[in-house]
Amino acid sequence: MSEQLPTTQKKTGLSFSSKRSLTGWGFLLPASLLIAWMSFYPMVRALILSFQTGPGSRLTFLHPFYQNYARMFKDEMFRMSLSNTFIYLIIQVPIMLVLALIMANLLNNKKLKFKGVFRTAIFLPCATSLVSYSLIFRTLFANDGFVNTILLNLNIIEHGINWLGNTGTARFVLILALIWRWTGYNMVFYLAALQNLDYSTFEAARIDGANAFQLFTRVTVPQLKPMILLTAIVSTNGTLQLFDESWNLTNGGPAGTTMTMSHYLYEVSFQKSSNFGYASALSYVILLLVAVLALIQMKVGDKR
Repeated sequence: MSEQLPTTQKKTGLSFSSKRSLTGWGFLLPASLLIAWMSFYPMVRALILSFQTGPGSRLTFLHPFYQNYARMFKDEMFRMSLSNTFIYLIIQVPIMLVLALIMANLLNNKKLKFKGVFRTAIFLPCATSLVSYSLIFRTLFANDGFVNTILLNLNIIEHGINWLGNTGTARFVLILALIWRWTGYNMVFYLAALQNLDYSTFEAARIDGANAFQLFTRVTVPQLKPMILLTAIVSTNGTLQLFDESWNLTNGGPAGTTMTMSHYLYEVSFQKSSNFGYASALSYVILLLVAVLALIQMKVGDKR
């Protein structure tokens, strides 16, 4: 009696969903390896380096291991660079975001003519090279620069102001340069968000008797809250890592009173002592500040 053969056979191999998943991971794997190699490995290596000291490749671990971090509390230049950075953060970021929001609201008016020209003109500074615009501001506010020349000709001042030689005026110039450079960048974000708002909410507010200021504060701003939160976090992150303006515009002067944390980090790494261990500790403090401030902004701004 012959053995009966089964009518159906079990399928062998991977299912379609498993094959699709493996295909996706196959495409992601090269990028993931590059990110791990180029980003995560340097971060881990820098963390280890922050507990070491010594020149070049002859590094040794510190005793106690947290000595580089403890050194910051006694480092007057670091404390000054930290306070300078927070001065820029507290003054420049709110002014810049408020100006960007107002400009975006004005340029979103459907009845405004030549909107494209105005939008381009305000955004153009963002396309300028960081080094170039820093040097332009340095030239404008030089002792014999354009600003002093105008003020003298208008008889507003009797003698030229040493804008970059005094702490207060040097900080003012740096903050002014930052506002000029980045306001248009944030304005574009707000303009994009305004395009997606429901126009019927504005019509309903007008019917209820709301004026232009009430429309802006009670209808526009609440609906832009997620975008305002995003730009606040990005601007805070950028200000805490500010380098180009401090280096090219004031060179940290006078006497380090305009130097930012990233500027000081660069000097510790490559100019003064080449102390890569201490510089790595400084970089992790900057990372910690960015993370903490971003978390605070998320908790305060996002009620979800």
